[in-house]
Amino acid sequence: MKHIVTGIVAHVDAGKTTLSEALLYKTGQLRKLGRVDNGDAFLDSDDLEKKRGITIFSHQANLQYENLRLTLLDTPGHVDFASQTEQVLSVLDYAILVVSATDGVQGYTKTLWNLLQNYHIPTFIFVNKIDATGVDQAQVLEDLQNKLSAGCITFSNELSDDTYEEIALQNDNILNQFLESGTLTDDTIRQMIQKRQIFPCYFGSALKISGIDEFLQGFENWTNETQYDNDFGAKVFKISHDENDERLTWIKVTGGVLHNKDVLFEDQKANQVRIYNGAKFELQQNIPAGGICAVTGLTNTFPGLGLGKENNASDPTIQPVLTYTVDPKDNDLHTCLTALRQLEDEDPQLHVTWSNQLEEIRVQIMGEVQLEVLQQLLLQRFNLDVDFSQGSILYKETITKKVEGIGHFEPLRHYAEVHLLLEPAKPGSGLTFDSQCNLDTLGRNWQHQVLSNLSAKEHLGVLIGAPITDMKITLISGRASNVHSVGGDFREATWRAVRQGLMMLKQYDGCQLLEPWYQFRLEVEQDQVGRAMNDIQKMNGTFDTPEVTNNQTNVLTGIAPVSQMQGYSKQVRAYTHGQGQLECIVLGYRPCHNADEIIEEAQYQPVSDLENTPDSVFCAHGAGYPVAWDQVPQTAHLPYTYPLANLEKNE
Repeated sequence: MKHIVTGIVAHVDAGKTTLSEALLYKTGQLRKLGRVDNGDAFLDSDDLEKKRGITIFSHQANLQYENLRLTLLDTPGHVDFASQTEQVLSVLDYAILVVSATDGVQGYTKTLWNLLQNYHIPTFIFVNKIDATGVDQAQVLEDLQNKLSAGCITFSNELSDDTYEEIALQNDNILNQFLESGTLTDDTIRQMIQKRQIFPCYFGSALKISGIDEFLQGFENWTNETQYDNDFGAKVFKISHDENDERLTWIKVTGGVLHNKDVLFEDQKANQVRIYNGAKFELQQNIPAGGICAVTGLTNTFPGLGLGKENNASDPTIQPVLTYTVDPKDNDLHTCLTALRQLEDEDPQLHVTWSNQLEEIRVQIMGEVQLEVLQQLLLQRFNLDVDFSQGSILYKETITKKVEGIGHFEPLRHYAEVHLLLEPAKPGSGLTFDSQCNLDTLGRNWQHQVLSNLSAKEHLGVLIGAPITDMKITLISGRASNVHSVGGDFREATWRAVRQGLMMLKQYDGCQLLEPWYQFRLEVEQDQVGRAMNDIQKMNGTFDTPEVTNNQTNVLTGIAPVSQMQGYSKQVRAYTHGQGQLECIVLGYRPCHNADEIIEEAQYQPVSDLENTPDSVFCAHGAGYPVAWDQVPQTAHLPYTYPLANLEKNE
């Protein structure tokens, strides 16, 4: 029997959990359909989910249809919980994207689509609520093709000649085969789906169980089972705690077999291996490759961890943009910290930090709904009634010019010099590291030390001390001593080289402050459009020409800084008397609209930041001595590869 792991993803209110219920009902797993808004959905078993009527955590269900055994992972639909959705994507064979026929492709739908593309996940599309008044199926399909991919194609149990031709048009080689033979094999179509060249689209109403049979038949027919090898491997995609507060590590086995009592991580054994179905589970002795399970007994695991042959996953694409300070009220601060650490264990994107100096706890989040849920979780699970201060923005820094940074570390009986080329990279690329240093200049082991140390630390900018992003760092030269160099010397020299280069760039206006921006969609009545446009302009945002919807409301779409739009939803509810709708999706980081003001307010002194010093240490007369960053170029032992004169003219 073919086994497929699939996840259902969607914009909130598209009907994602309703579709899950319909699939479970049609395959005999449920006797009665549950409803999210009624609080009795099979997969929304958490009390908070029942109370709020939304999916907050990912859940597993198992079902069988003809020759298909399906492991179904339901995911949160609200943008504030996008990081939890992203955790699940890494273990999917296929995804099911649910799109509401009444709303079409919305902002977060596009975000999900980009994530699916980033993780290379073949995707089926279920267009829900097709029975709603005024819905035009052809128009919905056109919207999918224009906003997602031309490969979005309507599938049915019997494909027509026109459908075969439309499929063939998505690949030139396949088109030539089609023109010669006049048809396409089922295997060819399956491969095109798996390579994300086409995306089968099905239409129906999950609430009325319409189109579900056809979708299940199509999913069974057009999917390929993943083939695995015999070497053990597994991916961790989620951490949770059960009702007895036992820690669960959720994994997908990607090779070999996972046995109960296997040593999996840091000498820790799998005490229990559980397969969940909703809130219930069964114990298993082994899980073959392709299986999803929850394991007890592991304490230091985290989402993205690779086990066995699997490497750790890269950092998530979705990152929080707001930071809040915890107000413990009458609770012990360290008790609050312990509880938040457990929640951070489940969702690492919370980034819980403790400041000894200020004696305060800070958390990083995506938005107000997540903050409300966090507050309720602390009360429900830990009996902690806390509050949060007004959130502040998580800024980042980047560079606009390239420069060679030098770090030298030579206290007595130590030696290392490192030359790094810092270059601007495309927005959203983060930090990348490379080496173009000749092995005759610096040995392979020392080069490895430099690259390892570059990735071992969060590098801060010199404008306000915010994390650096969108920069490529390349090792271009360096020197070691056969007698005195040790690995720690290259750590010091490497980190100092990054900061020295940034300080050089600051002199030439080559550093730039970034802030997060929202992509927004604001729906208001005609007589409120003027107010809305004026508000957005005051918030330093921009917008496209307003569009009129089928129900005669006006829609404004555009972008604005998160710092300016934060809390605007309350104003919208007030002046529209609860009728307006504001949707905000984090677009990414862009140049800060009021950089001078933020830099002045921060009063950051980069030279005084001793943990991130740009200065170097040289040695003379048997003793080490400090050299200020701006004097390092004249004191360095190796010449510049990229002369300083280039800094004045590079763009």
